[in-house]
Amino acid sequence: MEVLVTFILFYLLTTTTVLLINRSEFTPLLPPDRMEPSGDLPLVSLCVPARNESRSIKRCVDSLLDQTYPNLEIWVLDDRSTDGTTEILHHLAAQRPADLHVIHGDPKPDGWLGKPWACHQLSRSAGGSILLFADADTVLEKDTVSRVVASLQQENLDMLTVWPKQQLGTFWEKTVVPLVYHALLTLLPARYVYRDPRWLPRPLRKTFAPMFAAACGQFIAFRSHCYQVIGGHSSVQSRVVEDVELARLVKRAGFRMKMYHGEASISCRMYTDGRELEMGFRKNFLAGFNYRVPLFVMMGLLHLLVFIVPLIGAPIYLAGGQYLLGGGFAAALLLIFFQRFLLAIWFNWNSWYGLLHPLGVLWFIKLAVVSLIDYYWQRTVQWKDRPIR
Repeated sequence: MEVLVTFILFYLLTTTTVLLINRSEFTPLLPPDRMEPSGDLPLVSLCVPARNESRSIKRCVDSLLDQTYPNLEIWVLDDRSTDGTTEILHHLAAQRPADLHVIHGDPKPDGWLGKPWACHQLSRSAGGSILLFADADTVLEKDTVSRVVASLQQENLDMLTVWPKQQLGTFWEKTVVPLVYHALLTLLPARYVYRDPRWLPRPLRKTFAPMFAAACGQFIAFRSHCYQVIGGHSSVQSRVVEDVELARLVKRAGFRMKMYHGEASISCRMYTDGRELEMGFRKNFLAGFNYRVPLFVMMGLLHLLVFIVPLIGAPIYLAGGQYLLGGGFAAALLLIFFQRFLLAIWFNWNSWYGLLHPLGVLWFIKLAVVSLIDYYWQRTVQWKDRPIR
């Protein structure tokens, strides 16, 4: 048991260190005044795929039309919606016909998933030297596109991605969604998304660089040359987690990318109830591990050990007078809650929900079991009235 406590504490101290480093290196987009002073600003094509987004599409499009960046074209693809999205887009386009271009999606070919197909069609219409893909449930601040251009220019980037500020409403949103950012920021040093790990021998850096690729499909911007070289969305046409695959292609091709947080520029509410939350994560949970079941199971067991065992062990061993073991488990709990408290302060979430971190882990463990059953029983998973697999 002493070995287990030592392992848990070592893991949590390591991930806490990564989180603290990321606190200074996972930054917001640069301010608009950092744009290069030139007479010809690059044309930015802002592309939004929309399927059955009647709840959020008006708020999203209004924020796009409100951008202060002067050289911008806006393309929204209505991906054969059935819930009123089409009518809303027609109304918005009629009000701003010169600024908003709405196109209607073609039927999805075999072998393509819905989002890559929609983004591929948008890329064929877009004419900008910067292609910016944003989900229909995002809301942009007025200077967001200017911030994107400034960041691409000043950081000499070919691609960037922004993790939006997540708006959390219901109990399960507040309990579950922060665990995504917790995993990202405690396991992935943000600096290695931007540059290769210098502690690796130089011949190995390019080989291992894609291991540190990460992206958020809710908001990704490419220089058009980079997008074309990697094959665009046609290169990830059947990938459920297409955003991470695109990031890996960018790094394999030797282009420069960086990820930012959207605290001052982009917000999003991904899901609005427990059922939607479950289906949204279910469609891509195992796919995020590239269907590598042994790794998937190992990570599940690791999370049970690190985040659930201390909750059980601390009171049992302290009550039994085994203060060294009980104190070790209690120290582990304090580290867990410290990590969640730091994230809550960072992203302006309710700090008290950090105490429910073990409950969120159990929610994902349950979802992992369901995902494995889906995989082995070959059950079809639906999203927005379409089969994912």
